[in-house]
Amino acid sequence: MALGVVAQAAEEEAAPVTTAPAELKIANRSIFVFRGTILGESPEARASRARAVIGEMLDGTEEPKVGLDTIQDCYLVLLGDRRAFIVSPKDVDATAGDVRESAEDAAQRLRQVVAESAEARSLRFLLTAGGYSALATLLYLGLLRLLTRGHQKALAWLPKRMRKHTSALKIGQTQLVDSSNLFPVVRRLLALLYWSVVLLFTYEWLSFVLQRFPYTRPWGESLNQYLIELVRYLLDAVVSAIPGLIIALLIFFIARGVSAFGKRLLERLSRPGTIKWLNDETLQPTTRLTSLAIWLFALAMAYPYLPGAGTEAFKGLSVLIGLMISLGASSVVGQAAAGLILTYTRTLRPGEYVRIGDNEGTVTELGMFTTSIRTGLGEVLTIPNSMITGSVTRNYSRVVQGVGYVVDTTVTIGYDTPWRQVEAMLLEAARRTPGILQLPRPQVFQTALSDFYPEYRLVAQAVPSEPRPRAELLTMLHANIQDVFNEYGVQIMSPHYLGDPSHEKLVPRENWYAAPAKAPEQGEGDR
Repeated sequence: MALGVVAQAAEEEAAPVTTAPAELKIANRSIFVFRGTILGESPEARASRARAVIGEMLDGTEEPKVGLDTIQDCYLVLLGDRRAFIVSPKDVDATAGDVRESAEDAAQRLRQVVAESAEARSLRFLLTAGGYSALATLLYLGLLRLLTRGHQKALAWLPKRMRKHTSALKIGQTQLVDSSNLFPVVRRLLALLYWSVVLLFTYEWLSFVLQRFPYTRPWGESLNQYLIELVRYLLDAVVSAIPGLIIALLIFFIARGVSAFGKRLLERLSRPGTIKWLNDETLQPTTRLTSLAIWLFALAMAYPYLPGAGTEAFKGLSVLIGLMISLGASSVVGQAAAGLILTYTRTLRPGEYVRIGDNEGTVTELGMFTTSIRTGLGEVLTIPNSMITGSVTRNYSRVVQGVGYVVDTTVTIGYDTPWRQVEAMLLEAARRTPGILQLPRPQVFQTALSDFYPEYRLVAQAVPSEPRPRAELLTMLHANIQDVFNEYGVQIMSPHYLGDPSHEKLVPRENWYAAPAKAPEQGEGDR
C-alpha cells in the first residue's frame, strides 16, 4: 500500500502546484519543511498527518526506531513499521542539497526527538537535570555576588588611585587632569562593563538550564547557536576589515606626506620675487585650501576601504550629509567664496582703517566667512564677507605713504570769505593737531561750488593707532578748526538766502590774503 502511494506521488511530480510551505515541528524541534503537494495533500495537510503519526508512535510504551527507505526518486521516513512522512524532490530547496541529504537530515532530527521523548518520560533523567540546573543556578548567583562585590570594591578603590596618579600629571604647577571630572566617566564605564558581564552570565545560565530538559532543549541550543554566530560574525567582520583598514591607513599617511610637502613648497614659492599673488597674506589660506583638497581626495579614495562603507547605515548617513550640505551650502559657499575674493584681491588687510557701508573702523580679523572690525567707539563688528564684496569699501590706509591712515573732514564757508584764508586756517588746524603728520603735507581741496558756499575738504595722514585714538584725533582736529576760525573771526556756517542780499558777496582783492594766508613772493604763482 505504501509503495503504491509513493509511486503515485512520484507520478504527480510532473504537475507541480504552488503552495505555501509548512514546517513539521515536534516537541519544539523542527524536523522538516514540506513544500510540495502529493496525492492532493497540501504541505500543511502532510505536516498535520506526519505530526499525528509521530505523536501516536511517541505516546506508545516502546521506543520506535527511525528508518529510511527509497521508492523511485522519493524517500520514506519510517517510524517503527509506519510511514512518518515522504521526502520528495518537490520538498527540497535548491540551496539545501539533494533529496537523499534532506531525507537523512530529517531522519536524524526525528531520532533526536524520539530520544528526547524517552528522556522526558524518565524520572531519573528529570531529577538529574533538575540537580544540574540547581547547581548551575547556585554557581550563577555566586558569580553575580562576587561580581557585585568586585564592582563595589573597584568603585571604592579607584578614587584614591586616580587622585594619586592624576596629581602627578602636571606642567609646572598646573594639573592636567582633574580626578573629580574623570571619575564620573570611569564610573560609567565600570557600570557598563559590570552589566555587560551580568548579561553574559545570565545568558549562559539560561542557555545551560534550558538544555537540561528535553522540551526546552531546542531553545537553549538556539541561544548558544545565536551567541556563537554573533561572535563568529564579529570576528569575521574584524578579520575582513583589516586589509581595508591597512589600505586606508596607507592613504592617510600618503596624504599627510603630500600635505606637508605642499606646505613647504608653498612657503618656498611665497618668497619675494617668485609668484606675485602668493605672499605672506595669501600663504595661509592657500595652504589651507591645498591641504583641504588633498584630504578630501584622500577621504574619497579611502572611503570604499572603510569598514561598513557598503552598509545601508553608511549609505543613509551619506544621503543625510548630502541633504544637509545641499540645503545649507548656498550661503556657506557664497560666504567662503567672498572670503577668498577678499583675500586674494587683497581688498582688506588686518590693521587697515576702512569704511564698509555705514560701518567704519580698523580691520582686526579677515576670516573665511566673516570680517571683524573695531570701531572708534570700542565696538567689534562682525560683517559677512558677501556684504563686503557687494558694497563700496573705502580704505583709508591703502593710499598713504608708509604706515598710517587718512584723516579727512569737510567744512562749508560762504563766498564772502577768501578761499586762501580758509585753506590756510584748515592747514593751521591740522598743524596744531597731535598725531597728524606734516610729511606728507596736509592738503585742502575745494570739492564743490554750491549755490551759497564752496565746500572745503581737509585731507591729512595720521600716524598708526588704534580705532579709539583715531576718533579722538578727529575730535581734536575739529576742535582746533573751531579755535583757528574763531581766532581769525571767520564763522563756520553754510549760508542760505531767501532773497538777494543787500550787497554783493565778493572778496575785494586787497583781502585775498587775509591772515593767516600769506601773499606769494615775487615770481611765485598766485596760490
